[in-house]
Amino acid sequence: MSFKALCLATAVTVCFYLPALAGSIMVQDPYARASGKSASSAAAFMVVMNHGDADDRLVGVTSDAAKKVELHTHSEEANGVMTMRHLAEGAVIPAGGMHALERGGDHVMFMGLVAPMTQGDEILVTLMFENAGAVAVTVPVDLKRTAKKHKMKHSDN
Repeated sequence: MSFKALCLATAVTVCFYLPALAGSIMVQDPYARASGKSASSAAAFMVVMNHGDADDRLVGVTSDAAKKVELHTHSEEANGVMTMRHLAEGAVIPAGGMHALERGGDHVMFMGLVAPMTQGDEILVTLMFENAGAVAVTVPVDLKRTAKKHKMKHSDN
């Protein structure tokens, strides 16, 4: 492989792992998981940041990875049982703030996977925002990732 081709391949690879950015919206640390090779559903997680001066709302998501893709959340029922439901109203991304799509909370849900999710695969997902419009995100499949909570730093001023 020539030096020029090697540099181009490296640049393309690095771009897949940089944060997705559209206007004031930035997406960081995306990853997807499925529970097993024969799973018919999976989920994707990421941190959505809004660097703008006005709130925005994540209102939808699309992907060719599944027959149906929705924003979902977990909630606890009165009897203590955790359930998952479609987040039809979307999720507010506050001005100057962030919203984590994470395990046990809001997340992208893939239902009716068209192919098994394999470690190292990449899935193209398009997040739809009220103000920012469509934001394309390349989501790596990481079946080994453990859950972590995302916290936003606040200044003391």
